[in-house]
Amino acid sequence: MNATTLVLGGTGKTGSRLIDRLTARGVDVRVGSRSAVVPFDWEDRSTWPAALASVGAVYVAYYPDLAVPGAVDAVRALSDAAREAGVRRLVLLSGRGEEEAQQAERVVQESGLEWTVVRCAWFNQNFDESYLLEPVLSGEVALPVGDVLEPFVDADDIADVAAAALTEDGHTGRVYELTGPRLLTFADAVGEISEATGRDITFVTVPADDYLAALADEGLPPGLTWLVTYLFREVLDGRNAYLADGVRQALGREPKDFAEFARDAAARGAWER
Repeated sequence: MNATTLVLGGTGKTGSRLIDRLTARGVDVRVGSRSAVVPFDWEDRSTWPAALASVGAVYVAYYPDLAVPGAVDAVRALSDAAREAGVRRLVLLSGRGEEEAQQAERVVQESGLEWTVVRCAWFNQNFDESYLLEPVLSGEVALPVGDVLEPFVDADDIADVAAAALTEDGHTGRVYELTGPRLLTFADAVGEISEATGRDITFVTVPADDYLAALADEGLPPGLTWLVTYLFREVLDGRNAYLADGVRQALGREPKDFAEFARDAAARGAWER
């Protein structure tokens, strides 16, 4: 296998962690982003050949989500370009309960390359590195979701699994479904954060239409508004309310618990202004 590994979404929650792990293993890493030295842009396929040159393995994280229109076609085109460039291995970041994500999985599985799928639950880090950070800081998290259970998974676990799949034998042809060790409601998760920070942080269920109208008022682009609508109205309908053992299968250990994530994030000041 060629030495270089291309990490698409290399500045994101999982990609940045993955780069740290690959670098620690002595792997030559190329960051796949629009601002990289060798840029990669999903919307500009003319950037792909240079990004794929001399690459042996690719971590495929599609932005903003595999559920958006055009994502499956983009993954298919990338798989074809990777094969033509001499890439040997693909590791796809996928989402649980998303039919479009499973279509992208099938594209990678039929690519003719070595493949591993890392299919993930809702990220813990959405609460401290993404759009839920400000609500947590404000003391009130309002979302259009009720008592649906979700097995939140930690981005560190995702990066550990992806690093193993990219650099080790024994992971080819595997679909690793990654969850945390417990099922929690969003109210439970906010309660864990409240306990870890020693702050009074409340969770409120709001009507979906009101929530989406508020996002539009805040200037969220229509495409992302559609994605949020899809995630809260369809994916968070209880279909993912079960645990999986992908972390144990891939790494031989248990996944990180949400309470541990909350304590660690609070200790480093993630929820301090």
